[in-house]
Amino acid sequence: MLRVIVFACVCFSSIIITGCSREPEKAQSAADMEFQKWLQMQLIEARPGDVITIPAGIHPINRGLSLNVSGVTLRGEGMDKSILSFKNQIQGAEGLLVNASDFTIEDLAIEDPVGDGIKINEGKNIIIRRVRAEWTNGPDEDNGAYGIYPVQIQNLLLEECVAIGASDAGIYVGQSENVVVRNNRAEFNVAGIEIENTINADVYGNVVTNNTGGILVFNMPDLPRPGHSTRVYENKIIANNTDNFGAEGTPVASVPAGSGIVINSSDRVEIFNNEIADNDTANIIISSYYATGFQGTLELAANYDPYPETIYIYGNTFSGGGSSPDGLDLKALKIAMFGLGGSFPDILWDGYVNADKVDEDGNLLAAYSICVNNGDAQVLNADLGNGSDNIVVGAAQHNCQHETLAAVELAPPL
Repeated sequence: MLRVIVFACVCFSSIIITGCSREPEKAQSAADMEFQKWLQMQLIEARPGDVITIPAGIHPINRGLSLNVSGVTLRGEGMDKSILSFKNQIQGAEGLLVNASDFTIEDLAIEDPVGDGIKINEGKNIIIRRVRAEWTNGPDEDNGAYGIYPVQIQNLLLEECVAIGASDAGIYVGQSENVVVRNNRAEFNVAGIEIENTINADVYGNVVTNNTGGILVFNMPDLPRPGHSTRVYENKIIANNTDNFGAEGTPVASVPAGSGIVINSSDRVEIFNNEIADNDTANIIISSYYATGFQGTLELAANYDPYPETIYIYGNTFSGGGSSPDGLDLKALKIAMFGLGGSFPDILWDGYVNADKVDEDGNLLAAYSICVNNGDAQVLNADLGNGSDNIVVGAAQHNCQHETLAAVELAPPL
Protein backbone atom coordinates (compact mmCIF):
# COMPACT_ATOMS: atom_id res chain seq x y z
CA MET A 1 0.00 0.00 0.00
CA LEU A 2 1.26 3.47 -0.92
CA ARG A 3 2.14 5.60 2.08
CA VAL A 4 2.87 9.29 1.68
CA ILE A 5 4.90 10.52 4.62
CA VAL A 6 5.24 14.24 5.24
CA PHE A 7 6.87 16.02 8.15
CA ALA A 8 3.98 18.22 9.20
CA CYS A 9 4.18 21.72 10.60
CA VAL A 10 3.28 21.56 14.27
CA CYS A 11 3.90 24.50 16.59
CA PHE A 12 4.74 24.01 20.21
CA SER A 13 5.62 26.59 22.79
CA SER A 14 9.30 25.64 22.73
CA ILE A 15 9.74 23.88 19.35
CA ILE A 16 9.14 25.53 16.00
CA ILE A 17 8.93 23.05 13.12
CA THR A 18 9.76 24.01 9.54
CA GLY A 19 7.02 26.14 8.04
CA CYS A 20 5.98 27.99 11.21
CA SER A 21 7.19 31.45 12.12
CA ARG A 22 10.72 31.46 13.49
CA GLU A 23 11.43 31.83 17.20
CA PRO A 24 14.79 32.35 18.94
CA GLU A 25 17.80 30.28 17.81
CA LYS A 26 17.51 27.73 20.61
CA ALA A 27 13.96 26.80 19.59
CA GLN A 28 14.96 26.47 15.92
CA SER A 29 17.84 24.19 16.88
CA ALA A 30 15.44 21.92 18.71
CA ALA A 31 13.19 21.88 15.66
CA ASP A 32 16.13 20.91 13.47
CA MET A 33 16.91 17.96 15.69
CA GLU A 34 13.27 16.93 15.68
CA PHE A 35 13.19 16.98 11.88
CA GLN A 36 16.42 14.99 11.61
CA LYS A 37 15.10 12.30 13.97
CA TRP A 38 11.86 12.16 12.01
CA LEU A 39 13.63 11.78 8.67
CA GLN A 40 16.02 9.13 9.95
CA MET A 41 13.09 7.15 11.33
CA GLN A 42 11.15 7.34 8.05
CA LEU A 43 14.14 6.01 6.15
CA ILE A 44 14.67 3.20 8.67
CA GLU A 45 11.01 2.18 8.78
CA ALA A 46 10.24 2.70 5.08
CA ARG A 47 8.27 0.07 3.19
CA PRO A 48 8.00 -0.52 -0.57
CA GLY A 49 5.68 2.06 -2.11
CA ASP A 50 6.37 4.76 0.47
CA VAL A 51 6.76 8.38 -0.59
CA ILE A 52 8.77 10.41 1.91
CA THR A 53 8.24 14.13 1.35
CA ILE A 54 10.80 16.73 2.40
CA PRO A 55 9.09 20.09 3.01
CA ALA A 56 10.49 23.39 1.86
CA GLY A 57 13.17 24.88 4.06
CA ILE A 58 16.81 24.49 4.99
CA HIS A 59 17.10 21.40 7.16
CA PRO A 60 20.43 20.99 9.01
CA ILE A 61 21.49 17.34 9.21
CA ASN A 62 24.60 16.39 11.17
CA ARG A 63 24.71 12.63 10.50
CA GLY A 64 24.69 10.65 7.28
CA LEU A 65 21.34 9.27 6.16
CA SER A 66 20.78 5.81 4.69
CA LEU A 67 18.03 3.81 3.00
CA ASN A 68 18.06 0.04 2.47
CA VAL A 69 14.48 -0.62 1.34
CA SER A 70 13.50 -0.91 -2.33
CA GLY A 71 10.52 0.80 -3.92
CA VAL A 72 10.79 4.11 -2.04
CA THR A 73 10.51 7.67 -3.34
CA LEU A 74 12.23 10.59 -1.59
CA ARG A 75 10.71 13.83 -2.83
CA GLY A 76 11.13 17.49 -1.99
CA GLU A 77 9.37 20.63 -3.17
CA GLY A 78 12.19 21.80 -5.44
CA MET A 79 15.99 21.70 -5.56
CA ASP A 80 16.13 25.30 -4.37
CA LYS A 81 13.39 24.88 -1.77
CA SER A 82 13.88 21.58 0.07
CA ILE A 83 17.50 21.64 1.22
CA LEU A 84 19.28 19.09 3.38
CA SER A 85 22.33 20.93 4.72
CA PHE A 86 25.23 18.83 5.99
CA LYS A 87 27.47 21.79 6.72
CA ASN A 88 27.95 20.62 10.32
CA GLN A 89 28.05 16.88 9.59
CA ILE A 90 29.87 14.91 12.28
CA GLN A 91 29.20 11.33 11.16
CA GLY A 92 28.88 9.42 7.89
CA ALA A 93 30.83 9.17 4.65
CA GLU A 94 27.94 10.52 2.52
CA GLY A 95 25.00 12.81 2.87
CA LEU A 96 22.65 10.05 1.73
CA LEU A 97 23.57 6.41 1.07
CA VAL A 98 21.07 4.17 -0.74
CA ASN A 99 21.40 0.41 -1.16
CA ALA A 100 18.09 -0.38 -2.85
CA SER A 101 16.31 -0.78 -6.19
CA ASP A 102 13.27 0.92 -7.72
CA PHE A 103 14.30 4.12 -5.96
CA THR A 104 13.42 7.67 -6.98
CA ILE A 105 14.86 10.85 -5.53
CA GLU A 106 13.70 14.19 -6.88
CA ASP A 107 13.21 17.89 -6.23
CA LEU A 108 15.60 18.47 -3.36
CA ALA A 109 19.15 19.58 -2.61
CA ILE A 110 22.03 18.11 -0.64
CA GLU A 111 24.53 20.75 0.43
CA ASP A 112 28.01 20.60 1.95
CA PRO A 113 28.35 16.94 2.99
CA VAL A 114 31.68 15.89 4.46
CA GLY A 115 32.00 13.21 1.77
CA ASP A 116 29.87 12.34 -1.25
CA GLY A 117 26.51 14.00 -1.71
CA ILE A 118 24.29 11.05 -2.63
CA LYS A 119 25.62 7.56 -3.31
CA ILE A 120 23.36 4.85 -4.73
CA ASN A 121 24.97 1.42 -4.76
CA GLU A 122 24.02 -1.85 -6.47
CA GLY A 123 20.45 -1.05 -7.47
CA LYS A 124 18.12 -1.43 -10.43
CA ASN A 125 15.65 1.04 -11.93
CA ILE A 126 16.95 4.22 -10.33
CA ILE A 127 15.65 7.73 -11.06
CA ILE A 128 17.58 10.80 -9.94
CA ARG A 129 15.66 13.86 -11.04
CA ARG A 130 16.05 17.55 -10.23
CA VAL A 131 18.51 16.94 -7.42
CA ARG A 132 21.14 19.55 -6.61
CA ALA A 133 24.39 18.47 -4.95
CA GLU A 134 26.52 21.46 -4.05
CA TRP A 135 29.42 22.56 -1.91
CA THR A 136 28.48 26.16 -1.36
CA ASN A 137 32.06 27.36 -0.77
CA GLY A 138 32.97 26.65 -4.42
CA PRO A 139 35.96 24.62 -5.66
CA ASP A 140 38.00 23.32 -2.72
CA GLU A 141 40.19 20.23 -2.33
CA ASP A 142 38.50 19.59 1.02
CA ASN A 143 35.07 19.21 -0.59
CA GLY A 144 33.58 15.75 -0.93
CA ALA A 145 34.62 13.70 -3.94
CA TYR A 146 31.30 13.05 -5.71
CA GLY A 147 28.11 15.04 -5.86
CA ILE A 148 25.71 12.52 -7.42
CA TYR A 149 27.24 9.06 -7.36
CA PRO A 150 25.29 6.04 -8.68
CA VAL A 151 27.50 2.98 -8.99
CA GLN A 152 26.79 -0.60 -10.09
CA ILE A 153 23.32 0.33 -11.32
CA GLN A 154 21.22 -1.46 -13.91
CA ASN A 155 18.79 0.92 -15.65
CA LEU A 156 19.48 4.49 -14.54
CA LEU A 157 17.87 7.79 -15.45
CA LEU A 158 19.65 10.89 -14.17
CA GLU A 159 18.07 14.10 -15.41
CA GLU A 160 17.68 17.82 -14.72
CA CYS A 161 20.14 17.75 -11.84
CA VAL A 162 22.78 20.26 -10.76
CA ALA A 163 26.24 19.43 -9.38
CA ILE A 164 28.65 22.09 -8.11
CA GLY A 165 32.00 21.97 -6.30
CA ALA A 166 32.88 18.24 -6.17
CA SER A 167 36.59 17.53 -5.76
CA ASP A 168 36.30 14.51 -8.06
CA ALA A 169 33.15 14.37 -10.22
CA GLY A 170 29.96 16.35 -9.91
CA ILE A 171 27.96 13.62 -11.64
CA TYR A 172 29.61 10.20 -11.68
CA VAL A 173 28.21 6.95 -13.07
CA GLY A 174 30.40 3.90 -12.51
CA GLN A 175 30.27 0.18 -13.34
CA SER A 176 26.69 0.47 -14.54
CA GLU A 177 24.64 -0.61 -17.54
CA ASN A 178 21.83 1.06 -19.49
CA VAL A 179 22.28 4.67 -18.44
CA VAL A 180 20.75 7.97 -19.53
CA VAL A 181 22.29 11.20 -18.22
CA ARG A 182 20.41 14.14 -19.70
CA ASN A 183 19.61 17.83 -19.26
CA ASN A 184 21.84 18.33 -16.23
CA ARG A 185 24.16 21.18 -15.28
CA ALA A 186 27.65 20.64 -13.85
CA GLU A 187 29.89 23.54 -12.81
CA PHE A 188 33.06 24.09 -10.79
CA ASN A 189 33.81 20.41 -10.25
CA VAL A 190 37.05 18.70 -11.18
CA ALA A 191 35.09 16.49 -13.58
CA GLY A 192 31.70 17.79 -14.56
CA ILE A 193 30.20 14.47 -15.69
CA GLU A 194 32.12 11.20 -15.60
CA ILE A 195 31.08 7.89 -17.12
CA GLU A 196 33.42 5.15 -15.91
CA ASN A 197 33.53 1.41 -16.69
CA THR A 198 29.93 1.58 -17.84
CA ILE A 199 28.18 -0.23 -20.69
CA ASN A 200 25.61 1.58 -22.85
CA ALA A 201 25.36 5.20 -21.72
CA ASP A 202 23.71 8.17 -23.43
CA VAL A 203 24.89 11.57 -22.22
CA TYR A 204 22.97 14.42 -23.84
CA GLY A 205 21.39 17.81 -23.37
CA ASN A 206 23.75 18.75 -20.54
CA VAL A 207 25.42 22.09 -19.83
CA VAL A 208 28.96 21.55 -18.58
CA THR A 209 31.07 24.61 -17.85
CA ASN A 210 33.74 25.95 -15.49
CA ASN A 211 34.95 22.49 -14.48
CA THR A 212 38.53 21.24 -14.82
CA GLY A 213 37.32 18.69 -17.36
CA GLY A 214 33.85 18.81 -18.83
CA ILE A 215 32.74 15.26 -19.71
CA LEU A 216 34.98 12.27 -19.00
CA VAL A 217 34.52 8.78 -20.45
CA PHE A 218 36.97 6.57 -18.59
CA ASN A 219 37.79 2.88 -18.41
CA MET A 220 39.89 2.29 -15.31
CA PRO A 221 42.20 -0.72 -14.92
CA ASP A 222 41.60 -1.71 -11.30
CA LEU A 223 37.89 -2.49 -11.57
CA PRO A 224 36.41 -5.92 -12.37
CA ARG A 225 34.02 -4.65 -15.04
CA PRO A 226 35.20 -2.93 -18.24
CA GLY A 227 32.99 -0.39 -19.98
CA HIS A 228 32.17 0.44 -23.59
CA SER A 229 29.54 2.04 -25.85
CA THR A 230 28.93 5.63 -24.76
CA ARG A 231 27.27 8.36 -26.80
CA VAL A 232 27.99 12.00 -25.88
CA TYR A 233 25.79 14.30 -27.91
CA GLU A 234 23.89 17.60 -27.99
CA ASN A 235 25.70 18.95 -24.95
CA LYS A 236 27.18 22.40 -24.33
CA ILE A 237 30.76 21.93 -23.11
CA ILE A 238 32.08 25.41 -22.61
CA ALA A 239 35.16 26.93 -20.92
CA ASN A 240 36.08 24.14 -18.55
CA ASN A 241 39.20 25.88 -17.30
CA THR A 242 39.02 25.68 -13.49
CA ASP A 243 42.33 24.70 -11.89
CA ASN A 244 42.44 21.04 -10.90
CA PHE A 245 41.69 20.74 -7.17
CA GLY A 246 41.40 16.94 -7.07
CA ALA A 247 43.12 14.93 -4.35
CA GLU A 248 46.65 13.87 -5.26
CA GLY A 249 46.76 10.29 -6.51
CA THR A 250 43.21 10.15 -7.80
CA PRO A 251 42.63 9.59 -11.54
CA VAL A 252 41.01 12.97 -12.03
CA ALA A 253 44.00 14.73 -10.52
CA SER A 254 45.79 14.04 -13.81
CA VAL A 255 43.13 15.77 -15.93
CA PRO A 256 44.54 19.03 -17.34
CA ALA A 257 42.56 22.15 -16.63
CA GLY A 258 40.98 23.23 -19.88
CA SER A 259 39.75 19.82 -21.03
CA GLY A 260 36.40 19.74 -22.79
CA ILE A 261 35.79 16.01 -23.35
CA VAL A 262 38.32 13.40 -22.22
CA ILE A 263 38.18 9.80 -23.45
CA ASN A 264 40.57 7.54 -21.58
CA SER A 265 41.04 3.87 -22.49
CA SER A 266 37.40 3.55 -23.56
CA ASP A 267 36.08 1.80 -26.67
CA ARG A 268 33.09 2.52 -28.88
CA VAL A 269 32.58 6.15 -27.97
CA GLU A 270 30.60 8.53 -30.16
CA ILE A 271 30.87 12.31 -29.81
CA PHE A 272 28.45 14.19 -32.03
CA ASN A 273 26.33 17.32 -32.37
CA ASN A 274 27.86 19.00 -29.33
CA GLU A 275 28.77 22.65 -28.89
CA ILE A 276 32.36 22.53 -27.63
CA ALA A 277 34.17 25.81 -27.08
CA ASP A 278 36.94 27.66 -25.25
CA ASN A 279 38.47 24.76 -23.34
CA ASP A 280 42.02 26.04 -22.93
CA THR A 281 43.99 22.77 -23.23
CA ALA A 282 41.86 21.10 -25.90
CA ASN A 283 38.23 20.70 -26.77
CA ILE A 284 38.65 16.90 -26.98
CA ILE A 285 41.44 14.72 -25.54
CA ILE A 286 41.80 11.02 -26.39
CA SER A 287 44.27 9.11 -24.27
CA SER A 288 45.36 5.66 -23.16
CA TYR A 289 46.16 4.31 -19.72
CA TYR A 290 49.83 4.85 -20.52
CA ALA A 291 49.45 8.64 -20.68
CA THR A 292 47.77 9.01 -17.28
CA GLY A 293 50.79 8.71 -15.03
CA PHE A 294 49.34 5.62 -13.32
CA GLN A 295 51.41 3.05 -15.17
CA GLY A 296 52.69 0.53 -12.64
CA THR A 297 50.63 1.97 -9.78
CA LEU A 298 47.25 0.33 -10.48
CA GLU A 299 46.55 -3.36 -10.83
CA LEU A 300 45.38 -4.23 -14.33
CA ALA A 301 42.35 -6.48 -14.53
CA ALA A 302 42.86 -9.50 -16.81
CA ASN A 303 40.32 -8.24 -19.34
CA TYR A 304 41.48 -4.62 -19.30
CA ASP A 305 42.19 -2.92 -22.62
CA PRO A 306 44.32 0.19 -22.01
CA TYR A 307 43.82 1.71 -25.48
CA PRO A 308 40.97 3.94 -26.71
CA GLU A 309 39.54 2.32 -29.84
CA THR A 310 36.58 2.65 -32.20
CA ILE A 311 36.07 6.35 -31.50
CA TYR A 312 33.78 8.36 -33.79
CA ILE A 313 33.64 12.16 -33.72
CA TYR A 314 31.26 13.96 -36.07
CA GLY A 315 28.91 16.88 -36.45
CA ASN A 316 30.21 18.92 -33.52
CA THR A 317 30.56 22.71 -33.46
CA PHE A 318 34.01 23.74 -32.28
CA SER A 319 35.24 27.22 -31.43
CA GLY A 320 38.18 28.58 -29.47
CA GLY A 321 40.13 26.27 -27.20
CA GLY A 322 43.69 24.99 -27.13
CA SER A 323 45.27 28.40 -26.62
CA SER A 324 46.59 27.99 -23.06
CA PRO A 325 47.20 24.33 -22.20
CA ASP A 326 47.75 23.20 -18.64
CA GLY A 327 51.12 21.68 -17.72
CA LEU A 328 54.66 22.46 -18.80
CA ASP A 329 54.89 19.62 -21.34
CA LEU A 330 51.73 20.64 -23.12
CA LYS A 331 52.67 24.33 -23.05
CA ALA A 332 56.07 23.54 -24.56
CA LEU A 333 54.50 21.38 -27.26
CA LYS A 334 51.98 24.04 -28.16
CA ILE A 335 54.61 26.76 -28.43
CA ALA A 336 57.00 24.56 -30.40
CA MET A 337 54.39 23.63 -32.95
CA PHE A 338 52.08 26.65 -33.11
CA GLY A 339 53.95 29.56 -31.52
CA LEU A 340 53.07 31.77 -28.58
CA GLY A 341 49.89 33.00 -30.19
CA GLY A 342 48.84 29.69 -31.66
CA SER A 343 46.47 26.98 -30.44
CA PHE A 344 46.24 23.23 -30.40
CA PRO A 345 43.77 21.69 -32.84
CA ASP A 346 40.41 20.67 -31.44
CA ILE A 347 41.40 17.03 -30.85
CA LEU A 348 44.51 15.81 -29.03
CA TRP A 349 45.40 12.10 -29.15
CA ASP A 350 48.31 10.61 -27.24
CA GLY A 351 48.98 8.23 -30.16
CA TYR A 352 49.35 5.01 -28.19
CA VAL A 353 48.08 1.99 -30.16
CA ASN A 354 47.91 -1.75 -29.65
CA ALA A 355 50.62 -3.20 -31.91
CA ASP A 356 48.37 -6.17 -32.66
CA LYS A 357 45.70 -3.90 -34.19
CA VAL A 358 47.65 -1.84 -36.73
CA ASP A 359 48.34 -2.16 -40.45
CA GLU A 360 51.74 -2.17 -42.18
CA ASP A 361 51.88 1.63 -41.92
CA GLY A 362 51.32 1.59 -38.18
CA ASN A 363 47.77 2.94 -38.39
CA LEU A 364 44.92 1.37 -36.47
CA LEU A 365 42.91 -1.18 -38.42
CA ALA A 366 39.57 0.14 -39.63
CA ALA A 367 37.50 -1.53 -36.91
CA TYR A 368 39.53 0.19 -34.16
CA SER A 369 40.26 3.57 -35.75
CA ILE A 370 39.73 7.00 -34.32
CA CYS A 371 37.41 8.45 -36.97
CA VAL A 372 36.75 12.16 -37.37
CA ASN A 373 34.11 13.42 -39.78
CA ASN A 374 33.80 16.94 -38.46
CA GLY A 375 34.41 19.63 -41.07
CA ASP A 376 37.87 21.13 -40.74
CA ALA A 377 38.55 19.74 -37.26
CA GLN A 378 42.00 18.21 -37.04
CA VAL A 379 43.79 15.78 -34.76
CA LEU A 380 47.20 16.17 -33.15
CA ASN A 381 48.75 12.71 -32.77
CA ALA A 382 51.41 13.17 -30.09
CA ASP A 383 52.96 9.76 -30.88
CA LEU A 384 53.85 9.22 -27.22
CA GLY A 385 54.29 5.50 -27.77
CA ASN A 386 57.36 6.28 -29.90
CA GLY A 387 58.74 9.08 -27.78
CA SER A 388 56.95 11.69 -29.92
CA ASP A 389 59.30 11.01 -32.83
CA ASN A 390 56.56 11.51 -35.41
CA ILE A 391 54.02 14.04 -34.21
CA VAL A 392 51.34 14.47 -36.85
CA VAL A 393 48.70 17.15 -37.21
CA GLY A 394 45.98 16.46 -39.71
CA ALA A 395 42.87 14.52 -40.50
CA ALA A 396 43.88 12.15 -43.29
CA GLN A 397 44.42 9.02 -41.19
CA HIS A 398 41.17 9.74 -39.33
CA ASN A 399 39.03 10.17 -42.43
CA CYS A 400 36.74 7.24 -41.73
CA GLN A 401 33.49 6.38 -40.06
CA HIS A 402 32.03 3.70 -37.82
CA GLU A 403 28.59 2.24 -37.62
CA THR A 404 26.70 4.40 -35.15
CA LEU A 405 25.62 3.08 -31.77
CA ALA A 406 22.00 2.45 -30.95
CA ALA A 407 20.18 4.73 -28.53
CA VAL A 408 19.99 3.47 -24.96
CA GLU A 409 16.60 2.08 -24.11
CA LEU A 410 15.77 1.89 -20.44
CA ALA A 411 13.85 -1.26 -19.66
CA PRO A 412 11.46 -0.94 -18.04
CA PRO A 413 11.05 2.69 -19.21
CA LEU A 414 11.75 5.15 -16.39
